[in-house]
Amino acid sequence: MISSAHNPRTRHLRLLMEKSRERREEQLFVIEGVRELEIALQSGFAVHSLFICSPILSDPDKVAFFTEKAPVVEEIDPGLYERIAYRGNTEGVLAVMYSCYPALTDIKLTASPLIIVLESVEKPGNLGAILRTADACGADAVLVCDPLTDLYNPNTIRASMGCLFSVPTLTCSSEEAYRWLTENNIQVVAASCQSSSPYHLQDYTKPTALAMGAEDKGLTSFWNERAHVQVKIPMKGKIDSLNVSVATAVLCFEVIRQRNA
Repeated sequence: MISSAHNPRTRHLRLLMEKSRERREEQLFVIEGVRELEIALQSGFAVHSLFICSPILSDPDKVAFFTEKAPVVEEIDPGLYERIAYRGNTEGVLAVMYSCYPALTDIKLTASPLIIVLESVEKPGNLGAILRTADACGADAVLVCDPLTDLYNPNTIRASMGCLFSVPTLTCSSEEAYRWLTENNIQVVAASCQSSSPYHLQDYTKPTALAMGAEDKGLTSFWNERAHVQVKIPMKGKIDSLNVSVATAVLCFEVIRQRNA
């Protein structure tokens, strides 16, 4: 039973949760929660070590499934778990996982792929919300270009509700992403407040990549100049843009609407 915050394993756990540099150097990250861990395991991610708080487990029946996948299993004291866990409604499961960084060539495309391209998105919560949308609409992949946030930030994982693991998600430069999209004959549709073309008038039935920009500045000239078309979401109020995660959802479900029509 681990009960001290000064225990080496506890300190290592906290370090991975708090420091992106540590996560990158060790190629490890932390998952909290039964659903997130289950999705990660089903998606092929490997466990480094598992921390269980038996008195507060939300789903004890899944413990056997988790523990058989973990080379190291530790029991953690409820009081210490409450101090470490990010969530208020703790579920009694923390896991240190091995990171996975797929390449563009690893993406398996469907006959008419939908790709989400995110340029320099900074906020982990927005990235996580976009990953939930990507999962819901069956996107083939999410390309995080020139990233300003860590894929394995605990806030990204929590906001994605585990969809970081269910949707092929990778980081690359904008140049690499554009070259790959061109090689695979995928049209690039750029979301832009300056466009005069409403988003719903574009044809999304063909292979499509939706390019979405940073929260404060939108897409750079790199994507705006190379896109096959720029589209906008008409705004009726006093502001001229939506949160990037909301805008991505609007465009993604227009793609789904057209393809299911």
